Amino acid sequence: MEKTLAELERVQTQILERISKLELLLDLSAPLSIADPDSVPSSNPICDSDTESRLSSILRTNGVNNFSFKKVPADYYDWPFEARRDALGAASIDHLCKSIVLVNTQAPSNVIDCSDRNNSKYYVVVVQYTARFNAETVKNFLYLLNNGQIAKKKFNLRLAPEDTSLKLTGFEHNAVTCIGMKTDIPVILDEAIVKLHPDFFWLGGGEVDLKLGIRTSEFIDFVKPFIVSCSGT
Repeated sequence: MEKTLAELERVQTQILERISKLELLLDLSAPLSIADPDSVPSSNPICDSDTESRLSSILRTNGVNNFSFKKVPADYYDWPFEARRDALGAASIDHLCKSIVLVNTQAPSNVIDCSDRNNSKYYVVVVQYTARFNAETVKNFLYLLNNGQIAKKKFNLRLAPEDTSLKLTGFEHNAVTCIGMKTDIPVILDEAIVKLHPDFFWLGGGEVDLKLGIRTSEFIDFVKPFIVSCSGT
């Protein structure tokens, strides 16, 4: 009898946990309409954190009006893409993107910072979660960008160590965004994101549990990234 009651209690607990997660998903996805990206608010009337307030101010000051911040649960990154899409009200899983800091491990000894955006020691690349980043295409792009005057072997883009990424951006792992970074790192936007419809994508928002949705055209006007086809499926 005791075993039966214990099993019943375990099943009831699992059901309650699932109901709680479903209620949270519904609550998080309610403000935005997936079908109508124009319903995205021009700004957030109430900012829940200093980071959100700071980044919102930067965006508005630089003419970005179509953006939105959303808080996500602590276990967000354990969810499948479909659940993340629903939580954010994103148009598709392809609209879920991330910013990664890359370091050129073979840069000439005199290239130590980001002062030359054409030949920087570091780059931030924005790619879709559903795509596979191709470092070779970025290498070829930078080689051509410098008119072949720098040997191709001097470009070798690799993921920067987490402590380096934090020092350069001010954002920890899973929170990196190209808005409000400590260092003016040149940004590379994957061309696949530019082709998304509707043109409103999601990326890190400066905190692990904060996501930023932004109109692609306004992101490009403000950040002025290099647009490179640098991923595959």
